[in-house]
Parts: sequence; C-alpha cells; structure tokens
Amino acid sequence: MIGKLSGRIDYRTEDHVLLDVRGVGYIVYCSDRTLGSLPRAGEAVALFTELLVREDLMQLYGFSTLQEKEWFRLLQTVQGVGAKAALAMLSALGPDGVSRAIALGDWNSVKAAKGIGPKTAQRVVNELKDKAPSVMAMGGTITAALGEEPAELTEIPAPTPTKRAAPAPKPDMAAQAEALSALSNLGYQPGEAASAVAQAMQDDPEANTSALIRAALRLLAPKG
Repeated sequence: MIGKLSGRIDYRTEDHVLLDVRGVGYIVYCSDRTLGSLPRAGEAVALFTELLVREDLMQLYGFSTLQEKEWFRLLQTVQGVGAKAALAMLSALGPDGVSRAIALGDWNSVKAAKGIGPKTAQRVVNELKDKAPSVMAMGGTITAALGEEPAELTEIPAPTPTKRAAPAPKPDMAAQAEALSALSNLGYQPGEAASAVAQAMQDDPEANTSALIRAALRLLAPKG
C-alpha cells in the first residue's frame, strides 16, 4: 500500500498531477481544492495517498491532509458513493465542510456536490454522522491545539444542588476535550471554541462527543 509520496510535480491537469519520485512518475488524482493548493510544476510536494485497486484499474488518489484522506475512505463505504463521488464532495465542501455538514446532519450541503442526489446525500449523513467527531479530531491534540495541558481546561461547574435535588450529572471531560480538538482543527479560535463547548455542556452535561460538536457548531454559526 502506498500511503504517502514526496517528489516534484512534472505537470498537472484538471483532475490529476504527475509526481516524479526519484525518476518514477506517479499519476495522482486529487480533489479540486487539493489541486488548487499544490505548487507549480517543478516544485516539491508531499501528498498522503490512497491506492484503489479494481479488476481492470489501479489508481492513486492524493490528499493534502489526513482528514481529507480519511473522509475519502469513509465516504466510499456509503452505498452509491465511489471514488468520483467522494472527490466531488471533497471538491465542493473541503474536508472541513464535509465534517460540518455530516456532524450537523446538513444533507443539503452534501447534495450541492456535483453528481450527488438527495437520497445519496441523506445516506452519507445518516451513515457517517457517528464517524464525524473522530475524523474532525484528526491531526491534533488538545495540547497541540491550545498550547496547554488538557488538565488545565476549565471544567464546567455543576450547579449546587438543593437538599431535594438529585446530584448533577458529572461532565464528560473526555468528550469536552475531543470536541475542543475537533473545533480547533476546523479553524475556530481556542477561546470561542471553549466558550461554545462550555455552553453546550451546560445545556446537556451528559452529551457525548458527537452531540457536543453539533451543539457547539450551532452556537458558533453566524446569526441572522
């Protein structure tokens, strides 16, 4: 399995590049967004790759991030989604956009990709919504994203119970940390991400990682 290639770009077309790796040329297919981020011909580049093997075909696909590569793999586990359709979704939304759409159940955004119908878009959201948090959290940890140890994160204080009240549910700090990491990887500033996750945990202290991310994204969405 070829998982990564580093070399120089010989040429690029509308859907692939020829990557020269020590004299061996590899044709690597990429999403529009990845192609747009690559340097000019003759310059060095490194890409994560996925090799697809069919009875009559072998093709390499390249990605600028592990998150994009993982979505490419997961999208194809949905019935009716092949490599072409997966690349279309990543081209239209980017890996961050795919993450947001699936986490929020926004199949209309998925449907905006070329060649993706409403039924396929709904299947993508329904079948992959539980996978979104782990993919969104790829490529970083709380320490790396926020520049501090996870233990220093502010735990949401439980309200002081009255004598008749039942003990408040204990916040799931692992879910809080994973949600913060996912939001940071999506480009949100640590302060606004922490505030949104804190509010989401206050609203539902028993929320799991997926629920926290969806609630925080709603809070962070532009108003009006």
